[in-house]
Amino acid sequence: MTDTLLLDDFQREEGLSHLGTRWEGLTDRVMGGRSEMQLGQRDSDAGPVLVMSGQVRLENRGGFIQARLPLDAGGGSFDAGAWEGIYIKVRGTPGPYYLHLRTRQNWLPWQHYRAPIEVQSTWQQQFVPFTAFEGRATSRPLDVSALKSLGVVAYGEAFEAEIEVLRLELGKRPAPGQE
Repeated sequence: MTDTLLLDDFQREEGLSHLGTRWEGLTDRVMGGRSEMQLGQRDSDAGPVLVMSGQVRLENRGGFIQARLPLDAGGGSFDAGAWEGIYIKVRGTPGPYYLHLRTRQNWLPWQHYRAPIEVQSTWQQQFVPFTAFEGRATSRPLDVSALKSLGVVAYGEAFEAEIEVLRLELGKRPAPGQE
């Protein structure tokens, strides 16, 4: 086994991730919110990227925009137990951004696990360990052997969000000094 598993680097022309799934855009409008978003891919100075942008608004109990990637092309779950977390390389407008994970135990739409990510105007590669994810609207511990989807989310305060994702991988924790 290799140290990482590439989820997406946005190189495939047909728009599929390396898992054979497609990114989906979701907003708080599914529950009456007013946030707006655009989701797509474009070429950047570093190569092809996923771009999520829009206005996160708090009216009507809103407050999020999300790019979500199903992790199994057949609609089942994905076993990430061989890895310790997620590597993500991003840049964008600073603001409150998170990675969200959903498992087959998350029955309700608002149940998920989240961990913050840092977004700056320059490229940042970061490792987010599975242990950093906290449950939201669930008391069950995160079961990485039953992952359904991974989301990149702008959430929690009103702001103009824009984030570019260059690469996403599952991986082992970096060695000390390698962060």
